[in-house]
Amino acid sequence: MAWARTKIGAPYLLGAAGPSSYDCSGLTMMSWASQGVDITRTSRSQYLAVGKVGYGALRPGDLIFYGSNPSDPSSIYHVAMYTGGGMMIEATLPGHPLSENPLRLSNAMPYAGRP
Repeated sequence: MAWARTKIGAPYLLGAAGPSSYDCSGLTMMSWASQGVDITRTSRSQYLAVGKVGYGALRPGDLIFYGSNPSDPSSIYHVAMYTGGGMMIEATLPGHPLSENPLRLSNAMPYAGRP
């Protein structure tokens, strides 16, 4: 999480995993890599690979996944990292730099993930 905070303001670029721009899953992958933990590259594969965590048990660094159909992991289109205190870091869309935002759970998958 601390590493991800150093990237706040970096531009969003689809398919990017640094060092100067990121997409959502590139950011989460590189954040965990900074701590010596390898996770997969895409938001969908990350969801399938991580341990599942209920939202009431979120810890900083946990991943929040979003899908168009929360009962179908193949519908996942976004991942963000919980930073604590009801906040998360995410890389959202072109033209929107990486930012820390209030946690939102609309369209969230049934569980968060913990690598």
